[in-house]
Amino acid sequence: MPKYHPDVQDLPPGYRLTELGPLPEEWRVVRLGDLWGQGILWIRNGFPQGGFNQQGRGVPHLRPFNVNERGEISLHQIKYVPPPPENSPYWLRKGDIIFNNTNSEELVGKVAYFDYEGKFVLSNHMTIVRIQDPRVLNNVWLAWWLLHLWHQGFTQTLARRHVNQASISLSRLRSIPIPLPPLPEQRAIAHVLRAVQEAREATERVIAALRDLKRSLMRHLFTYGPVPVDAADQVALQDTPIGPLPAHWRVTRLGEVAEKPQYGYTTSAIHKPIGPKFLRITDIQNDRVHWPSVPYCVIEEDLLAKYRLQKSDILFARIGATTGKTYLVRKCPKAVFASYLIRVRTQADQLLPEYLYFFTHTSQYWHQINAAKGGRLKHGINIPILTALRLPLPPLDEQRQIARILQTVDRKIEAEEARKEALEELFRSLLHHLMTAKVRLPQRFVQRFEEQSHAEV
Repeated sequence: MPKYHPDVQDLPPGYRLTELGPLPEEWRVVRLGDLWGQGILWIRNGFPQGGFNQQGRGVPHLRPFNVNERGEISLHQIKYVPPPPENSPYWLRKGDIIFNNTNSEELVGKVAYFDYEGKFVLSNHMTIVRIQDPRVLNNVWLAWWLLHLWHQGFTQTLARRHVNQASISLSRLRSIPIPLPPLPEQRAIAHVLRAVQEAREATERVIAALRDLKRSLMRHLFTYGPVPVDAADQVALQDTPIGPLPAHWRVTRLGEVAEKPQYGYTTSAIHKPIGPKFLRITDIQNDRVHWPSVPYCVIEEDLLAKYRLQKSDILFARIGATTGKTYLVRKCPKAVFASYLIRVRTQADQLLPEYLYFFTHTSQYWHQINAAKGGRLKHGINIPILTALRLPLPPLDEQRQIARILQTVDRKIEAEEARKEALEELFRSLLHHLMTAKVRLPQRFVQRFEEQSHAEV
């Protein structure tokens, strides 16, 4: 960690200069190894284990993959191993800190607080850091400090570089410095950071619920139309090649209700701000485009008119892993689209672009796209495939109602995603400022933790 050498006159009142920079006078600076030597910490690597399975035979075996960059444990794609003996030191305990000692150079040093019930063990690429004396050190606070060091890039500086990976030995781990506030302040900081993290997790659950609602609404709307769910049994249906639909809808092909689709412009992207933006498949992520990061291209003026994007254009990815994914242009700077995209413009008196865009998220659409691809990414889709695409065509007023309902859900999802991003930024900011004492919690708030037991937060 870089040394901080301000003029002593610049120190805030009540602060002193330390190897970690200005810190409150009552904060000590120690090393993990000091606490380990005093028996306050217990540190041990996990163990190598073969015979993995994903069918739940044995006990969960946490690996670097199971710790994300936000300091959380993910059980996605968890693997299982035969359990060690009951008296094995490799069993994890609730409240342990798990440290990623071997990984790629940019990921080594990831850390998470283990807050699960049940039996788990660790890979040898992970290290258990366990608090033995909670009267001195709070485990959640220590997990956040180590996460702060990883965010700052400090733990990566401890790593030894190997072929395709890096590792941090126990001796180097024990050399990590810690600014040690009084226990009540540790616990208060841990409480605040955890509260922000829990708010973000709650927001993620809301987003997941809204996405489930949208999927359910789409199944309903593209089967029964824009009627209340409890009125679905009153809708007269017809059997069609793309499934049951309201009897007054018709099935048409995209080529009958849209202008002829168009392949994009072929050229090389440049990063100098010369010419229009050059939108590629890779610039479209999660139905969004971050226009400031989109490169530019050189294009002749007569071709610009041909390939320039306009509001309500729909772009289809025509090749690769994202074949069939779509993007609806709502607003954009001066831009053209690349050759691996196909543009579709609807005939507005028959087909609303917003309705078509939502249709491209339905199973009726994807069954046709996947059948056209035949499981071969390189084959992709082309203009004949798109023009032959079957789609349900309600009257325009029903198209408008369907689009409006789904847009309302989308706006709610976008608002919750913005809240999640704000909470993530707040967490990162608080993590840095609270851990370095650039911001301190009010004393009256810290005092609340002086009266509580020294149990884990």
